[in-house]
Amino acid sequence: MTRIDDKFAELNAAKKKAFVAYVMAGDPDFETSLELVKGLPGAGVDVIELGLPFTDPMADGPTIQLAGQRALEAGMTLSRTLELARKFRETDNTTPIVLMGYYNPIYSRGVDTFLADAKEAGIDGLIVVDLPPEEDTELCIPAQDAGLNFIRLATPTTDDKRLPRVLQNTSGFVYYVSITGITGAAEAQAEDVAPEVARIKAGTDLPVIVGFGINTPERAEAIAGISDGAVVGSAIVSKIGSGEPVSSVLEFVKSLSDGAHRA
Repeated sequence: MTRIDDKFAELNAAKKKAFVAYVMAGDPDFETSLELVKGLPGAGVDVIELGLPFTDPMADGPTIQLAGQRALEAGMTLSRTLELARKFRETDNTTPIVLMGYYNPIYSRGVDTFLADAKEAGIDGLIVVDLPPEEDTELCIPAQDAGLNFIRLATPTTDDKRLPRVLQNTSGFVYYVSITGITGAAEAQAEDVAPEVARIKAGTDLPVIVGFGINTPERAEAIAGISDGAVVGSAIVSKIGSGEPVSSVLEFVKSLSDGAHRA
């Protein structure tokens, strides 16, 4: 059992939906990012998605791309990202952290070394958007053997033939991408998402969390109402990018988490 498994068991027992927040590690700088991440649980965040800055983030829209650029320019690396998680763990040993990013930095470090370092730093799960199920022996299966959840993305284009393959080695939760295209590109509509969530849940006992296109408390509530929880990334990262103080960003996050938890 990982912290992710424990968190969803706790939420399920309380009949609550999950609120997941994404932030880019090191945006706009290490210290500000650490302060923000430390404040997320108090703002109602159940699971933290920590972005790993990368030079070629092909699945991300302009908001997340710019966040990655700011972090890289501030000297953020994979090692510094793990250090940020380690610092967070000094005061919080229960909130799950999912590291989300691309395979290249992990491959460059070496899978075995990375997994050992990630586990030691307090990472609980991985979302690696450019590794399909056909490459499960590369990272997915070694990660699970090391005690880390490997969370897979399902999308509107994941048809009934493809879905079992996507779900086969997934653990922790399934992340349903509610819209086609890049992050921050459109708004998620609950009536469109509901049948897709039901289709996924017919094939797995894992929680199904919905992300992309959620930017208000009302939308977080609507999406959480037809799934096991909502993920917000670009709307939060946009606030960080505009230079808002940490307290203001966390206030916004609290409004989103309140929305999801009302569902």
